[in-house]
Amino acid sequence: MKLTKTSLILSIVGIVFIMSCKSNTEKDDASNQATSVNQQSYFQNPILAGWYPDPAITDDGKGNFYMVHSTFAFYPGIPIFHSTDLVNWKQIGHVLDRPEQLELEGFGVSRAIFAPDISYDNGIFYVTSTIVDGQGNFVVTATDPAGEWSNPVFLPEVKGIDPGLFFDEDDKTYMVYNSDPPDNKPLYQGHRTIRMVEFDKKELKVISKDRILVNGGVDISTEPVWAEGPRIYKLNGYYYLMTAEGGTAVNHSEMVYRTTDINDDFIPYEDNPILTQRSLDPNRENPITSAGHADIMQHPNGDWYGIFLACRDYDQDHYNTGRETFMAPVKWVNDWPVFDLEGEAIKYRYDLPTGVSVDTTLFPLSGNFTFTDSFDASELDYHWYFLRTVKEPWYSLEGKAGYLSMNTRPETISGKSNPSFVGHRQQHQTFSAETTLEFKPKNVNEKAGIVAFQNESHYYFIALSLESNQKVIQLIKGTENGEEIVASEKLEQANLNTVNLKISSDVTNYSFHYSGDGENWKLLKDGLDARYLSTKVAGGFVGVTLAMYTTSNGTESEKKAYFGEFIYEGNDAMFD
Repeated sequence: MKLTKTSLILSIVGIVFIMSCKSNTEKDDASNQATSVNQQSYFQNPILAGWYPDPAITDDGKGNFYMVHSTFAFYPGIPIFHSTDLVNWKQIGHVLDRPEQLELEGFGVSRAIFAPDISYDNGIFYVTSTIVDGQGNFVVTATDPAGEWSNPVFLPEVKGIDPGLFFDEDDKTYMVYNSDPPDNKPLYQGHRTIRMVEFDKKELKVISKDRILVNGGVDISTEPVWAEGPRIYKLNGYYYLMTAEGGTAVNHSEMVYRTTDINDDFIPYEDNPILTQRSLDPNRENPITSAGHADIMQHPNGDWYGIFLACRDYDQDHYNTGRETFMAPVKWVNDWPVFDLEGEAIKYRYDLPTGVSVDTTLFPLSGNFTFTDSFDASELDYHWYFLRTVKEPWYSLEGKAGYLSMNTRPETISGKSNPSFVGHRQQHQTFSAETTLEFKPKNVNEKAGIVAFQNESHYYFIALSLESNQKVIQLIKGTENGEEIVASEKLEQANLNTVNLKISSDVTNYSFHYSGDGENWKLLKDGLDARYLSTKVAGGFVGVTLAMYTTSNGTESEKKAYFGEFIYEGNDAMFD
């Protein structure tokens, strides 16, 4: 059996190892050398740790597999991962990596780029997505998924979110998407539809009126909410439609429908949902929740797998790592695809497909790991990202050897512009992130350090700054009413311009340390509530970003902050 759209993602698994980030060129060179193969028998969930939500997969029929994810108001937009063996994945770029493709000025953190889908047909790759609060749904194309991708073509006729393409065998193309209820008259809050239009894949335009495939959900009498994330597959004489419903929190569920004629009604599976965790005990150990927004694919050995978003929560539905990408086997029951979880609960480990091994030389994506970036490459690696579109060269790897230099600028993380902010996803509940900072503030407005950032009003920022003309280490908390300094200590050495800063977490609390020599650490403040940066408290759809950040808080500045050797270490108990 083979789908029109098919792929598999497995993972670099849960081993602890240290590797230095390399430039893209260095990584390509390394891939041509002998690889380190781990002979473990399992893959580790989540397969992409940290907030990599809304996964979508395709393949080119030539042994290459590609996966994309939502990025909201972060830039570049839509990371794209590549694999040739369906186990070892490497990021090869971003779909939206030029300012003319993606203008994010003024967008809230959890707005803009929602739920991309990737598909392939006859030498061309297509990515469809939505700029929420912006110009809406669009499509971009490329002949090489590593780039470059075209500028977006917007589709004003497609009202809603989560567009995806399906290429039928008769050369017709269809777009499915989430949209308004019939006649725009909701029967209840969260009432949505799944709709379909015929699409001209050459001219990139809609060529038919829309048709409702799903009204509300599997059973509208139960008032199902937020039918979204549709995917169409063709297999064994059936057209399958998979959608999520229940919202993207703890009631998230995946449903499947089918028909033998794409112009007929899609009939739901009588044992839906095919994936959910909504009925499980919330007090279970190391819970995985909110599973949905899935895609299924066939491994070359004939086995089936599905990828989906889910969350690792603590303390009753709090999570700081965001919505992550998981995978589980899929079985076929009377020609219906059903996730084979080996029980009701999603597991942190499943068996690898026969003959598959793990390449541990790749950048770590799952399990427990440590990495160090010494900023000795010519470009930032792909796992670094920015808050909104970068339009001017305010950062550099060339000014000071072994350092990332960043201009101290007026923009702040509390605003809706592009601040001097370079981030990496928090990928573990228990972690530490530290960096070396060289900075010479001239006034109290100038600050530089590292921040645990969830959104414009929920963050913790440990910074080197000035108070009463003396250098201090401050801990700043972002709130709905502005910033609050919750701790401050004067540096014992008044002429000290280089410090080490560290953020760490024990799951439920963050701690903040600093050092004048990189060895003797001093506690600035501990016991900062991690739940404050969780999605449940802060809202939105992203996880925490750990970022190097400098600002002059609305004033002009000529200062630069130099960041050297960023070290991240994650050590979660569920991966042991």
